[in-house]
Amino acid sequence: MQCPTMPFSTFEQLLAFHAAPALAGIKPANLISVSKARFPQWDALLNRYRQEMAVRGIALEVVCSCEKSLLVLVYREKQLEDHLAKPEVAALLDGAGYPASLPERLGKLRQRLREESFPHEIGAFLGYPPADIRSFVEQGGRGALLTGPWKVYHNVEEAKACFARYDRCRSALCRHLARGKSLLALFPAA
Repeated sequence: MQCPTMPFSTFEQLLAFHAAPALAGIKPANLISVSKARFPQWDALLNRYRQEMAVRGIALEVVCSCEKSLLVLVYREKQLEDHLAKPEVAALLDGAGYPASLPERLGKLRQRLREESFPHEIGAFLGYPPADIRSFVEQGGRGALLTGPWKVYHNVEEAKACFARYDRCRSALCRHLARGKSLLALFPAA
């Protein structure tokens, strides 16, 4: 059994479905959209999960908030720092005016999300290949060879395997939740 696709009955289901790869450490970060109407106590709920997940090495950071929803970046700090430090990823972010440290980069990302609805370089934070991010920008989102979590312009077979790994991770995590496990039980404290 998988998590329902919509509506999620619990915040935990929403988190598991949309952030499973980051929670499991196979992706540097995931971005989830949280409806304030669906989760009216979102602030207390997010603070609780933020504290509980922090002791597990997982961060939940609001990168954008508007009247109806908020975007939460879910990541493991060391893994995201290491990913963003890769030369090709760092070059992409440097070219977009991002500073060097993770806190400063996250601050710049929040600023860019306020200025532009979805800045393309956000893909670097989410683990998308830099070549695909550049091709997406250059081709205006057209001409992708494969579409999944991101639009793929290069290394299609590698991307297919990655997408399948993300799907297996999501399904496994959702099966555990359906059997009564909690995210907090599935990810022990570090």
